[in-house]
Amino acid sequence: MATRAPRAASKPALGWNDIRPAPVVLVSGTETYLAERAIRKLRDILATEDPSLEVTDLDASDYARGELLSLASPSLFGEPRMIRVANVEKCSDDFLTEALRYLESPASDAYVVLRHGGGVRGKRLLDALRAGTGGAIEVACLELKKDSDKFDFAVGEFRAAGRRITPGALRAVLAAFGDDLAELAAACAQLISDASDEITEGVVDKYYGGRIETNAFKVADAAIAGRSGDALALLRHAVAGGADPVPIVAAFAAKLRTMAKVMGARGSAAAVASSLGLAPWQVERARRDVEGWTEAGLGACFELLADTDERIKGAARDPHFALERMVRGIAARGAI
Repeated sequence: MATRAPRAASKPALGWNDIRPAPVVLVSGTETYLAERAIRKLRDILATEDPSLEVTDLDASDYARGELLSLASPSLFGEPRMIRVANVEKCSDDFLTEALRYLESPASDAYVVLRHGGGVRGKRLLDALRAGTGGAIEVACLELKKDSDKFDFAVGEFRAAGRRITPGALRAVLAAFGDDLAELAAACAQLISDASDEITEGVVDKYYGGRIETNAFKVADAAIAGRSGDALALLRHAVAGGADPVPIVAAFAAKLRTMAKVMGARGSAAAVASSLGLAPWQVERARRDVEGWTEAGLGACFELLADTDERIKGAARDPHFALERMVRGIAARGAI
């Protein structure tokens, strides 16, 4: 009985920022922004090596036979070629067949970049690429879900630019833009480009003080600290400025969830952060926030949050009244 040849082992994937030239580059993962950054970086590397670089684009979902080989074939003047292929996760059968054939003998002076956003379509091709067939490499662009991952991303942006940012300023940027990686990167880039010397909380507030999420977290900070009057004043200011109630409630929920995770956790901030998927500064902040709180009070506030969320999404006529009721309840640490 014939035995099946063992499948070649997958090679470790590179991080998005470690992309480098290779005959074929698989850019995988669901984080579109990081994938676009990685592909732009590769293009810049290749263009620096040879300014005559030709860049062309294909869509694997509506691929026509022969396109890949035609674009990868040597040009009249021998310019290097970069072929960007989108939607490989939706590729046609023709593309799959020809891409597998191409891996057997990649063209010289051609760099094929395959963008696969996830899923099982093209598994044979993915397995071949991940095994390094044809000199292929993989660059993984996974979604940054943990706050600690977003923190590390922002730190990396400032470090790569050789700029200093205070911990408080970094927290403010993350509070304002942590829900959208592209916006977070754009905010970091603007601060790096425009701000001089060390980037402080004052600098961040100057640029982004009107950001809804920043106002929301300021309201939450004041309420959690028990400063009901300050929290209500900040809330009314945010509402007057056009703040949507939904992200305000979301800011409170994010703060209280972190407090609940940290309450009762033992060990150093670094150890607790590692186990919970947080950054050490978040653990330290949450430990300060949770001082004086009880489990019963925190539980009551979660119930209040759920009720407020329902009210602002249509269950009540006056969402602003519901917000103020929530702020008072949280400032009272659940004693409502």
